[in-house]
Amino acid sequence: MLTTSQRMEEFETPAETPTKYYRQFVLLWLLALVGSVSFRRSENPSVYKAQIDQWHTERITALKKESGWLNLAGLFWLKEGDNTVGGSGSAVAFPSGKTPAHLGTLRLKDGTVSFTSAPRADVRVDGKPLTESVTLFSPSLAKPVVLQHGSLRWFVIKRGNQYGIRLRDLESARLKSFRGIDRFPVDGAWQVKARLNVPDQPKTIAITDVLGLTHQQPLAGTLVFELNGSAVRLDAVGEGEKLFVLFADPTNGHETYGAGRFLYVDKPGPDGTTIVDFNKSINPPCAFTAYATCPLPPKQNRLALRITAGEKNTENH
Repeated sequence: MLTTSQRMEEFETPAETPTKYYRQFVLLWLLALVGSVSFRRSENPSVYKAQIDQWHTERITALKKESGWLNLAGLFWLKEGDNTVGGSGSAVAFPSGKTPAHLGTLRLKDGTVSFTSAPRADVRVDGKPLTESVTLFSPSLAKPVVLQHGSLRWFVIKRGNQYGIRLRDLESARLKSFRGIDRFPVDGAWQVKARLNVPDQPKTIAITDVLGLTHQQPLAGTLVFELNGSAVRLDAVGEGEKLFVLFADPTNGHETYGAGRFLYVDKPGPDGTTIVDFNKSINPPCAFTAYATCPLPPKQNRLALRITAGEKNTENH
């Protein structure tokens, strides 16, 4: 549901439209942080637990990668015109001690963002010194441009009509201090068969993010199943071979992250059914960093049933 290109694409691709942003977000999270491997439940509980544990290990590994969420170090919204970049006092002030007082200037003009390096500042693109002004974002740009200085990496994101600089620090304290994510015990009872009810006519659902921006996203269908004696319905959007579900439940804010969790589900087979596995419920990016722009569960996906499966709340940023 949200920005698409590679797995949060190595670096998040600038979204030219709200729909593209949400598609990219889903694929990025799906591939980079959740992993693309789908496990079929074994009848042997110990084998099934080993499968889920391996899946979780791969997710932790992806979180720690350069393309993961743990190294985010800043999010700076640009004003129209020139925005200085560098140390304290700059419009875009990078972490103390990481850059010279003046590293360069970002210019936002009519939806295009460019960067000009300050004289003798060591700013690089693809490892090569930047010798002239470079366009970081424009509606026609084929791929994102990522700038480098020391351990810092930065690029442009677009949210609604806002343009921002997302900053990574490959030596961030958060990355170094991360010790994993607590989980509920793996329990096969949280893996259930569901039917995807697809609307007869194209339909959208409203998804609001933490910035307060609301976008209408295409509804892939509603997952319908029974869990612990309760009838459950969850609206899902689609991306690639997966369905993406944002859900909330009464554990939020206590045992699990306050704003809800994410869940990815294989698209149904010819019989219209699939498996929903709450053991794969994961924290959104905002659980790890203040610099993410996460979507929030729609009200119809706020369950009355406690989902004591999947990831618990992590120590917060």
